[in-house]
Amino acid sequence: MSDEMLVQNGSPTLAGIKTGNLFTCPYTDRRQTMHELQQLNKRLVPKGLRILPLRYSAERVLVYLYRSSRLEKDLSEKEAVELLENAGYRHENANQCVIELIRRINDVDTEFPHEIGLFLSYPPEDVRGFISHRENRSVGCKLVGTWRVYGDVQKARKTFEEYRKCTENYCRQWSSGVPLSRLVVAV
Repeated sequence: MSDEMLVQNGSPTLAGIKTGNLFTCPYTDRRQTMHELQQLNKRLVPKGLRILPLRYSAERVLVYLYRSSRLEKDLSEKEAVELLENAGYRHENANQCVIELIRRINDVDTEFPHEIGLFLSYPPEDVRGFISHRENRSVGCKLVGTWRVYGDVQKARKTFEEYRKCTENYCRQWSSGVPLSRLVVAV
């Protein structure tokens, strides 16, 4: 996995304005991909970031780039705790929740774990709205952007724009030669 792919898909997390980003990337050798992720983590962990493979498919791997401290904070919010408990998580700590998320993503007998939005800085009320409108996602949805908004539209619009500008800025800097090490904000 290239540094460029991280910049293109994870700029808001690299910049410290988002808890996590989820994206897929191609791979041909699982062992090589694991090695690349380990090497990336050697550079990212000292700055408060971690990157994990969540699921491998035939030619792509689903990757989660996140900030552990922000995830711990996000998953400790009252409404997030309630959503996780209702989904069957035992909320001991964020790392345990990530392990459970990985298990659920790889369980072919269950529905995709839509509580994943809590791991990506989506507001709990929007995650709750998405989950509760399984049959028709457009019911109650006020805006579609990075996620489906069921709550505060103004705040969501501002956040979507912030993420967009951050990604544009980081991609521009990357293209002009700024290395990943200078783009990753230690928070």
